[in-house]
Amino acid sequence: MSSLKDNPVVVGEGISLLPSPFKAPTASSPHVLVVGGGVTGLVTSWVLLDRGYRVTIVSKEWATHGKAQRLTSQIAGALWEYPPAVCGHHKDAVSLHRSKRWSLMSYGVFSSVAADPKLAELSGVRMRRSIFCFRHPIEDDQIQLDKMRDMGKTDVQGLKRDMSVVNELDIDPNYGVVDAYEHLAPVIDTDQAMTWLMGLVQAKGARLLTETIDRDLFHCEDELRSRFRADVIVNASGLASYDVAGDKTSYPIRGGLIRVINDGVDFPKINDALAIPADSIHGSDEIVFIVPRNDNILLIGGISEANEWQLDLTLESPIIKRMRARCEAFMPELKNARLDPDYPLAQGLRPFRTKNVRVERELRQREGSNGPSRIIHSYGHGGAGWSLSFGCAGDVLGLVDEALRDLPPQAMAITKPTHVETAATQTPDEWASTGIKLLLTSVLSQSSQWVGRMKMKITSSVNMLLKIRQTK
Repeated sequence: MSSLKDNPVVVGEGISLLPSPFKAPTASSPHVLVVGGGVTGLVTSWVLLDRGYRVTIVSKEWATHGKAQRLTSQIAGALWEYPPAVCGHHKDAVSLHRSKRWSLMSYGVFSSVAADPKLAELSGVRMRRSIFCFRHPIEDDQIQLDKMRDMGKTDVQGLKRDMSVVNELDIDPNYGVVDAYEHLAPVIDTDQAMTWLMGLVQAKGARLLTETIDRDLFHCEDELRSRFRADVIVNASGLASYDVAGDKTSYPIRGGLIRVINDGVDFPKINDALAIPADSIHGSDEIVFIVPRNDNILLIGGISEANEWQLDLTLESPIIKRMRARCEAFMPELKNARLDPDYPLAQGLRPFRTKNVRVERELRQREGSNGPSRIIHSYGHGGAGWSLSFGCAGDVLGLVDEALRDLPPQAMAITKPTHVETAATQTPDEWASTGIKLLLTSVLSQSSQWVGRMKMKITSSVNMLLKIRQTK
């Protein structure tokens, strides 16, 4: 069986930043139907196209740039985060375990995009200093402490714990920040990035179709596969998976962000991302989130309202007024900020589910069917869709291979890390210790095998001598 760990998404190793596919498809290459035109659907399609698959993407709507409601993928804050994210809702052990690997794959790809000046300009991806502040010592919050320590064992750049950063910025000392750490992270202009992704997958060979699919894919799989001549279907429909996957555990967490002009006129231009995680404000779902969207727009927020399905917030909504007041109390210079006249308030529904992120094959089996379903699901990413996108796409790649071979599907579970995976998240001292342990294990194993062989040789020699003696 193909292992999901056999499909890492690494630039230059199966995935290309160029507009042509890394591996060109043939007329007989398998055809994948992707349902959903958000970041998950587009990135998954990119990865599949670069591995030589033919891809059709179906979505009821695509990214737009007017004053009308934009896609959830465009509304997202799109600050890369190592899990758990600032909004604090991803708590399921299985998805948290996998999200660490997923997020690091995405970090690698986005940092490669940002490293190319022309590509960074086209895609809207930048590496920025990201500062996480706390109103208590980090040691008082085991989750945040573990998160910081875990990142220190990875390739995340520029990680350091330093309160001096608070003094550099116009953070009100009365807000009570007593601890902080920072690192470099991809920050994505989602409007620009979505346009770039759509163009990229089309250049690599994807076909984009506008169509609403709101039925349970399990019950119309044969029809869709026949109509689109698809070998496999990937569900990347986000919150629509409530119907499309028949998953009634799916639910929204409504978010909102105010967009202000960040041109250096009304306040000193802010180039760094700043956040206070939800857990740091005594478990509140009203967070501090200040992120430069691009060279001219700054996002300030945020909120997390579970099971709120309506997008009816306004700048006068009490929760939005509290959100703005909270950010202005944290950074008083924002009191002078001018609203973005074109799109002052961004609001969207983060797609969550009770067991959080789902990246797995369809587990239901139809009676009388000759084989398992060929549907793969990738949804429930919540507010971390951009951060997890490439890692999840890598897992989907492995699941597509399994589905094409009609192997039995398996539910998501925590897998024991391999020695290679363990070493990748260890400090040099821990890595050396692990190496010594592995070496000793190998030596003892070799010694045990040698002793066993010597015993066999001695026994054989004794038996031979006994036979010779008996003959005499």
